[in-house]
Amino acid sequence: MKQFYEGQKAIKSFKEKIIVWRNENSNKKIIWFHCASLGEFEQGRPVIESFKKSNPEFGILLTFFSPSGYEIRKNYALVDFVSYLPIDSVKSAKSFVEAVNPTFAVFVKYEFWPNIIKALKKQKTTIIGISVILRENQAFFKPWGQYFKDILFSFDHLFVQNSKTAKLLEKINYKNYSIVGDTRFDRVSDLANNIKEVHGIKEFMDGKKVFVVGSAWKEDMEVLIPFIEKHEDLKFIIAPHEMHESEMNEWMQKIDAQKYSEYLKDTSRKSQILIIDSIGLLSQLYQYATFAYVGGSFGKGLHNTLEAAVFGVPIFFGDKNFKKFQEAVDLIEIGVAFPISNLTSLNTSFEMIDNEKLKAIKSKSFEYVRNQSGATSQILKYLAKS
Repeated sequence: MKQFYEGQKAIKSFKEKIIVWRNENSNKKIIWFHCASLGEFEQGRPVIESFKKSNPEFGILLTFFSPSGYEIRKNYALVDFVSYLPIDSVKSAKSFVEAVNPTFAVFVKYEFWPNIIKALKKQKTTIIGISVILRENQAFFKPWGQYFKDILFSFDHLFVQNSKTAKLLEKINYKNYSIVGDTRFDRVSDLANNIKEVHGIKEFMDGKKVFVVGSAWKEDMEVLIPFIEKHEDLKFIIAPHEMHESEMNEWMQKIDAQKYSEYLKDTSRKSQILIIDSIGLLSQLYQYATFAYVGGSFGKGLHNTLEAAVFGVPIFFGDKNFKKFQEAVDLIEIGVAFPISNLTSLNTSFEMIDNEKLKAIKSKSFEYVRNQSGATSQILKYLAKS
């Protein structure tokens, strides 16, 4: 809350800064990308980076609602400005939009701020939504939801993830949409095509199969620790969701683990488990995986499975909060991902995967990612024509 409050206070100086920039760069236009938090940023990122390459005449503004997104990406080098989204009051929205005066405003996934969108419409900004996914229980689709429908109809175009969202839009007679999928597929494909080695990991593997655990929470580790203890033939790389020293130390007391930072000081000591205590490595670590576990779905919600899927590995995750993630449902359906409820079900699913099944999973996973990619190019074509 303190970060959010301080961020809102800083918006005044940001507006002054952008007004000065506009005066000094009168030949440049502005495109504004808004993401709720870090997950939405990963969806917007391929569009931001591709747009940057082909449109040097534009300044790029990136805004976040959440401090967790802003704090990590406030120094993102590929945009000109990063700011918090202002509070969605009539006065704040009007002041912010007039200062920015964007040619395009791009909202990622499910961000619909009424007063900001009204102010943009008044400014004659082209408004689009990308990687949009909608649900039947939202106000847009209720008999009493006309106010919210009007906000949705203010968008010039919606690039939606799936046919279910398209059918909901048809239900209210909204026609300006395209089904293009999730831009994260383009992001992970780009990552896989430009992957970098992570220092020391090949030496740590020592020729063994590797089980990479991504975004691990306490609830995930309660299942995984006894699993690790039974599989001394495997190497484990564990990336915690948050770098809590006490939690990592607690795990290390139970299993033969060492922290990545300590391992780099002395690579001669090779334990069975490496706990990653550095931020930003997870997407690159999946390249070493024979198996992957993605955390979060025993708690608030499943983390990014696509970062693992792009490398064609079997993916395990908790069986609680994953159904709102379309890619997780898809990966289960094609036999690439396996929801587990406890240690027994993890063991059962794991033991079913032999070398032949590993090959089949790799093939299915690659095909799935390939077929779902391409949303970014369709969005860029639309922006180029508008």
